[in-house]
Amino acid sequence: MAQAATADGSGAGTTPTRPRKRFYTQLWFWVIIGILAGVVVGLVAPGFAENLKWLADAFIQMIKVIVGPVIFCTVVVGIASIGNLARAGGLAVRALFYFLIATAVALTIGLIAANVFAPGVGFTGVPSPEELAKANEDLAEGSASGNEGVVGFLLDDVLPTSFLGPFVDNEVLRVLVLAILTACAISGLAPAMRERIVGGIDSIAKVVFGIIKLIMWAAPVAAFGGMAYTVSAFGAESLTNLLKLMAVFWGTCLFFIVVVLGGVSAFAGFNVFKVIRLIKDELLIILGTSSSESVLPRLLTKLEAAGASRQTVGMVIPTGYSFNLDGTCIYLTLGALFIAQAGGETLPIGLQIGLALLMVLTSKGAAGITGAGLVTLSASLQAFGGEFFTAEAIAIGIAVIIGIDRVMSEGRALTNCIGNVVATFVIARWNGELDRERLAAVLDDPSLVEDAMDAAHGSGATAQIEAGTDTDPGTDKEKAPVAAGS
Repeated sequence: MAQAATADGSGAGTTPTRPRKRFYTQLWFWVIIGILAGVVVGLVAPGFAENLKWLADAFIQMIKVIVGPVIFCTVVVGIASIGNLARAGGLAVRALFYFLIATAVALTIGLIAANVFAPGVGFTGVPSPEELAKANEDLAEGSASGNEGVVGFLLDDVLPTSFLGPFVDNEVLRVLVLAILTACAISGLAPAMRERIVGGIDSIAKVVFGIIKLIMWAAPVAAFGGMAYTVSAFGAESLTNLLKLMAVFWGTCLFFIVVVLGGVSAFAGFNVFKVIRLIKDELLIILGTSSSESVLPRLLTKLEAAGASRQTVGMVIPTGYSFNLDGTCIYLTLGALFIAQAGGETLPIGLQIGLALLMVLTSKGAAGITGAGLVTLSASLQAFGGEFFTAEAIAIGIAVIIGIDRVMSEGRALTNCIGNVVATFVIARWNGELDRERLAAVLDDPSLVEDAMDAAHGSGATAQIEAGTDTDPGTDKEKAPVAAGS
């Protein structure tokens, strides 16, 4: 890496003092204010707060409008700029292998937690008619996807039926397939033409990221509305009934983050707690909106600015939103055994393993939005069937969980996000496309990516870090001191 240089070019290697932004000018502060205000309003005026959910829904809906274009532009530019399809294919294989291992571990930990703490044993609650009706709706939706198999999954969720359809319907996997095909086609063109096309797509990405900045101004308001609704609708009385299930789930997610992701991070040479500090803004937005999809565009920029190559970030993050949902996997096995235990059944260990193997497949393609986990759970149990999971037992069990699903959805989304960020850095290092010194500096001082975030989401420029270089997007020479020995 280039030696650190001072502003006068003397090469003394000293780091200039960077003025820090005042806390009240940063996004995380106002998101916290929104969350706290939502809690207060939810407790003081629950009737009014129940009508504020649309604020979070509107924010998520606006974000979903640009998720497809962001993924398409990022993946196309990332892969096409490599000019080596074999290298891109190797990255994809490593990513899918990592996702498979992480999924298996998360599902197994969920099973262990359910067996050790048995949150459903002795449960005597009865779902309300409204909850039972909602459960039947989820079962109907789940039945459409729960028995499709591998071929059905490919045809219905992966392979696009038109070029524009996946963008209109916000189908992440299909957008990803289109992006990969487009990138492969561009890679086969003459270098001069390839550079012009990639530059044009990158220019479109700049406009998209400009839109993102405008939308993100509404994040604190969305967090306020989402939290107010959560507290008012699922306050103290309803939460008490299923407190044990929630405690086991959140505790299991925390265990997975600290022990599993912490261990993987340490093995790869970084600290998971510093990673969490780096993405605190995004985690707070997720906590308020209960949707990991709402921060996808910001993560693409931030992780690239932190030292991961553009092609790794562009491939791993969008793919991980469907194939690496650690929190959802914990929820699936824990929720399934809770339903069995609540019905007075004890699922044999052999069937538990079979259920986990089935969920390795059914967990793929689950959207990063609120409620998707509940539908996936319904589909998985219907596909598994048998005497332990009859249609009536599933309907009653889902109806019971619906009352607290919003609270558990936040845990799923937070764990999913942290898992995908860790996966990006690990796979980038595995593939030799991680600037480890840059990452170490950013993890020690997260403010180093602030200029990159402002540039990407302000002027719309996507991060310009290229593989093997030290260029820092939007910072020019100001970040040069982040170098060896700094």
